[in-house]
Amino acid sequence: MAQPPTFDRERELHAQGYRLIAGIDEVGRGAMAGPVFAAAVILPLELSADWLSLVRDSKQLSPRKREHIFERIQQTEVAIGVGMVPHTDIDERGIVEATRLAMGRAVEQLPVTPDFLLIDALVLPEVALPQKDIVHGDRLSLSIACASIVAKVSRDHYMVELDSLYPGYGLACHKGYVTLQHLLSLQQLGPCPIHRQSFAPVRRLIEG
Repeated sequence: MAQPPTFDRERELHAQGYRLIAGIDEVGRGAMAGPVFAAAVILPLELSADWLSLVRDSKQLSPRKREHIFERIQQTEVAIGVGMVPHTDIDERGIVEATRLAMGRAVEQLPVTPDFLLIDALVLPEVALPQKDIVHGDRLSLSIACASIVAKVSRDHYMVELDSLYPGYGLACHKGYVTLQHLLSLQQLGPCPIHRQSFAPVRRLIEG
C-alpha cells in the first residue's frame, strides 16, 4: 500500500501560530453526471486514534475501507464541512470554477472558522483566509486525505439516492463516472436530467 499521508504540514503551520487548520479536497470533477462535492476537515492537533494509520487518498481505498474510515471520522472530535455544486452550475460555470465554489461552501459549513486552509491542487481566491495549495495533497496531508474520504463517501451516498430517481443508468455502481456501462446506457436511454450537458459524451448525444 502507498505511504500514508502525514501531519507534518499541519504541525509546521501550528508552529507558526495557526491552530485550526482545514484540509480541503473535492470529488466528482471527472464524472459526466451528478454534482461535484467538496469537504473541509479540521483534525485536532492532539488527535491520536488507531484509524488515522488507515487514512489514504480516497482513490487508493476500497469502498469498504472508505466507509469504515468515514464512520470513524464522524465519531471523532473532528470539524467537518461538506459543499456541493449541482450539474447545472457545472455546465454554466465550468468544472474548475464549480469545484472552487464547492470547496468554498465546504469551508462555510464548518462549525468553526479555520485559521488556515490546505487545499488539494487549487487556491480559493474568493475565500479570505490564509491558504496553500498542495499538488497531490490528498497523498501528502492527513487533513486533505480525510477530506477526500469525506467528500467521496458523501458523494457516493448521494449518487446512490439519485439512482432510485433515474434508474437504468447504473448510477449506484459507477457514481456518474465514464464507464462502458454508463456510455451504453446513455446511448440507449439518452441523457437524464442530472447529466452534465457540457461534457463531451453527453454533448455529442444532445447535438446529434
